[in-house]
Amino acid sequence: MQHAVGSPLPPPHQSGHGWSPAAQQPGSHHPGAHQGPAQHQGPAQHQGPTQHQGPAPHHGSAPVPPPPPAPGFAPPPAPAPQHVPAPPAPETTGHVPLPPGGPVAMPSSAPAAAVPDPTATTIAVLLIGPAGAGKTSVAKYWADHRRVPTAHISLDDVREWVRSGFADPQSGWNDNSEAQYRLARRTCGFAARNFLANGISCILDDAVFPDRPVVGLGGWKRHVGPGLLPVVLLPGLEIVLERNAERTGNRRLTDEEVARIHGRMAGWYGSGLPIIDNSQLDVPQTAQVLDDVLARSIASPPKW
Repeated sequence: MQHAVGSPLPPPHQSGHGWSPAAQQPGSHHPGAHQGPAQHQGPAQHQGPTQHQGPAPHHGSAPVPPPPPAPGFAPPPAPAPQHVPAPPAPETTGHVPLPPGGPVAMPSSAPAAAVPDPTATTIAVLLIGPAGAGKTSVAKYWADHRRVPTAHISLDDVREWVRSGFADPQSGWNDNSEAQYRLARRTCGFAARNFLANGISCILDDAVFPDRPVVGLGGWKRHVGPGLLPVVLLPGLEIVLERNAERTGNRRLTDEEVARIHGRMAGWYGSGLPIIDNSQLDVPQTAQVLDDVLARSIASPPKW
């Protein structure tokens, strides 16, 4: 007995029952093994190559209709169609890649005929001043009224992220408070770089001392980049004493501490950094002066 080339051997025949159910399961044989019920016609079906007719008749003969299934034979169920999930729509919410934050570069100088508009420019500003100078109030107002997205990053707020074990400078400036201050400043610098890399301006505020350039202004330049624009907010001593008296909690300092910090801040005069005396200015007026100062700084960045 011969079989057509490429056809597998037929399964064992069971009297009166057709094929065994195991032989009917999809995946238990190779593709092309069964050409349909017309190829197996009962006990006398294996009598020569004429039993395997193939899908198309030869020599113009009419197709042979398939015989009825043997008793007890149930054709296998048709395989269920495989569901291929559609690709997600482009606007589906998912992972949004963000540009990595890098050092903030120096702002490019505007053409001589053009006046830089700091309200529509993505920039990073460092607002320096003693306790009670109004840094936080001015920074928040300035950020709220910008024409481009702007973030306010307060060093004091970030320092107070530490809850248990917070090193309060009011209890004494020591290695622990120094370490937490440095950690908060570095965290602020990372945040500023990431905001700037994604088109969001930043204004940071800190009481930076001119007599500590390495851990003060130099540290901010190292963490944020040379494009950071520092501006000093320095009202008179009586003003900062009045504003400090209105504070509560650990933000309020003693008058002696306020006077000492204010005296050290006077070293910014002659440093080349822009200084705003807001003794007679309210918050909106100070923010307007800040925009004027920043326009000049963008046109001619300060040397620091």
